Amino acid sequence: MWLTCSSIGRKFVMAITGICLVLFVTFHVLMNSVALLWPAAYNVICEFLGANWYALVASAGLALLFIIHIIYALWLTVQNRRARGADRYAVNSRPPQVEWASKNMLVLGIVVLAFLVVHLIQFWAKMQLQELISHDLTAYPQVGGAAAAPEFGTLFLQAAFENWYTPVIYIIGFIALWFHMNHGFWSMFHTVGWDNAIWIERLKRIGCWWTSIVVLLFIAQAILFTVQANNKFFLTDEALQEQYAEYWAEQAQGLIEEYNTEVTAAVANANDMPSQQAAQQTFFAERGDYFTGKAESIRAAAAAQAPDINNAELANFAKFADFVKMQAERAAKLSQPNELLNQQ
Repeated sequence: MWLTCSSIGRKFVMAITGICLVLFVTFHVLMNSVALLWPAAYNVICEFLGANWYALVASAGLALLFIIHIIYALWLTVQNRRARGADRYAVNSRPPQVEWASKNMLVLGIVVLAFLVVHLIQFWAKMQLQELISHDLTAYPQVGGAAAAPEFGTLFLQAAFENWYTPVIYIIGFIALWFHMNHGFWSMFHTVGWDNAIWIERLKRIGCWWTSIVVLLFIAQAILFTVQANNKFFLTDEALQEQYAEYWAEQAQGLIEEYNTEVTAAVANANDMPSQQAAQQTFFAERGDYFTGKAESIRAAAAAQAPDINNAELANFAKFADFVKMQAERAAKLSQPNELLNQQ
């Protein structure tokens, strides 16, 4: 197949995947702008792009593009080195028309890839991947000592950019991305045939403007996110706190409904008061820690992320959390003599 067997075919694949990745990077910087202009809407977008089938298909397609782009880049580099052989060491001066980025695309690509790995660890792994792994809120990543829901991208902006090294890593990555995209932009059009003298110069100028605007926006966003995170903006903004409080109120209501369902089933076969009390004690001995753990996680998260919001549902939930904790502790104490007896 000519896409894999010929040098032109491989360059064509590089060009097509490169175009798709440039469009994705442009979309990403626009999405980040929403986080600056309307943080609450950014969280809505993050929820929309969570572990839904369309988001997963898009993520898998994007990952495939990256992998193909990287494999073909390495393939072409090895091919070019083999073609030049020892001659590449005999040239001490290179023609001035050969751009620096063109000679270092592989190195620039490796820097961009390293930056991408950091970005995935700080965001994707804690958001979409977390939703795929588990919906157990006690297993959610911690931000500010409390569980952070995967759909709240603003909380992960807070966690990432409150560290001094994050903007440093990102800006280095963005600079490498500028060189890589600036050369790759016009080069991919050159590969697909837009290589006449007039259009190649136009594409170089378009590419320079496009990549410069995108990268400058990324750098500005990294700086502003750092300032906001160190000012605790993502934890103190009233609109965001309202959003956090609404989410945790829904989680609280869901836990209460789960509790009511299970405790009703536990005492369903009890015909008198002593039997009901015994069934409830058994229930709390077996399931008390589960409900206590979840209730404490919800209460801690709401207190940390929405401290200034007076939410009636969360206020009532605090009473439920205290009740469950008290009953679980009581059941544990009552079961201790039986456990000691069984050990003997």
